[in-house]
Amino acid sequence: MKLNELLKNIKPVAVIGEQSIDIKGVNIDSRKIAEGHLFIAMKGTQVDGHRFIPKAIEQGAKAILCEDMPEMKVEGVTYVKVESTEDAAGKVATLFYGDPSKKLKLVGVTGTNGKTTVATLLYNMFRKMGYKCGLLSTVCNYIEDEAIPADHTTPDPIELNELLGRMVNTGCEYAFMECSSHAIAQKRISGLKFTGGLFTNLTRDHLDYHKTFENYRNAKKAFFDELPKGAFAITNADDKNGMIMVQNTKATVKTYSTRSAADFKARILECHFEGMYLDIDGHEVGVQFIGKFNVSNLLTVYGAARMLGKQPEDILLVMSTLHSVSGRLEPIHSPEGYTAIVDYAHTPDALENVLKAIHEVLNGKGKLITVCGAGGNRDKGKRPLMAQEAVKQSDKVIITSDNPRFEEPQDIINDMLDGLNAQQLKKVISIVDRKEAIRTACMMAQKGDVILVAGKGHETYQEIKGVKYHFDDKEILNNIFGN
Repeated sequence: MKLNELLKNIKPVAVIGEQSIDIKGVNIDSRKIAEGHLFIAMKGTQVDGHRFIPKAIEQGAKAILCEDMPEMKVEGVTYVKVESTEDAAGKVATLFYGDPSKKLKLVGVTGTNGKTTVATLLYNMFRKMGYKCGLLSTVCNYIEDEAIPADHTTPDPIELNELLGRMVNTGCEYAFMECSSHAIAQKRISGLKFTGGLFTNLTRDHLDYHKTFENYRNAKKAFFDELPKGAFAITNADDKNGMIMVQNTKATVKTYSTRSAADFKARILECHFEGMYLDIDGHEVGVQFIGKFNVSNLLTVYGAARMLGKQPEDILLVMSTLHSVSGRLEPIHSPEGYTAIVDYAHTPDALENVLKAIHEVLNGKGKLITVCGAGGNRDKGKRPLMAQEAVKQSDKVIITSDNPRFEEPQDIINDMLDGLNAQQLKKVISIVDRKEAIRTACMMAQKGDVILVAGKGHETYQEIKGVKYHFDDKEILNNIFGN
């Protein structure tokens, strides 16, 4: 593609060099640059990509998109200055890959909790209905059956458009995508055309990056602000921020609720560890999920499918066959008659929801032992809140290591313990070694009890001092149980 074609959706501040040159590739990673590529220099949170302009040119870049013009110019290289490369990257990538989101029905899911579950269930549902689909999620990206490992909740704009382009080439009609607050704030989804947007809920998270809850909320809201007329926006009427999300959107707004009047409604009829019976818009359906928060997730899925033109009976028939996402309220039964549940809950609100869901089924007939920690180099303010939530709803709590990253595990544990008073501390023990903590919980459990192992869910690693070591909560439990 010619460089001047790639620039037609952005407004350059200045251009030095030939604009009609052929561009054979676009990248923000200088290590991936090859002959004839355009290098986009991004001012990242950790590293400034402008430092790598010489390296990109050395590897064959014929054009540079930047915010700061380099003092030294290389002959034969075109330099394009823009106000924001963060904003321009998505628009350039969209054009280079043939505007793939325009050729798909792309639905984005945002919120604090439930994004992965909702996006994955929609992907599974529409595939079971016979459609070719793509999925962009925290756990894994999929183009039909092909799994592509996910490093971020939302890929960078180049990778994102490349994946969407591959979905189009494979014949996919639908794509379902998690849209994280980081991705929205960093404009990774800039230039994409969404058919619909879904809001799950909003609670404290990622304040290490956004600094304030208002900034975090506004990042989520920006997604709905950008939805075009003709798209749909489905929001959670049970969340106090639900209507704030859609107050400035041009999209058609629909609501869902488990408590009040809404476009899509549901209530629990029966609940067991194997699943629930629900009433959704006057139809009874058995589902293989537990917990009120999962009723909300399923309602989001139901609403999206309705807005995509599917009939209630067809939606609910497929919904009854769907399973929970890996590492989300995933039960593993022990030979001794107690149950271990692995869940990704890593915020106070997510932990509260999971513990409540377990109590709904336990109904006072067994004890609940919780194993949890908190991630290093992330929002420290939620650590004492996590400990308080665990203690409030558990008979015993083992505080342990999560992904300590570059912090000392014991320091993180101490931050959690600082949120507890002397009475609460009587319920708590701390064990730095996560494997040992899980083993100890299993030794304490008796028939009819439940162990919640929270925080890592689907993850198969533990990140320590910049290195990811193999670590899988489910694998450890299965080994202990002899499965």
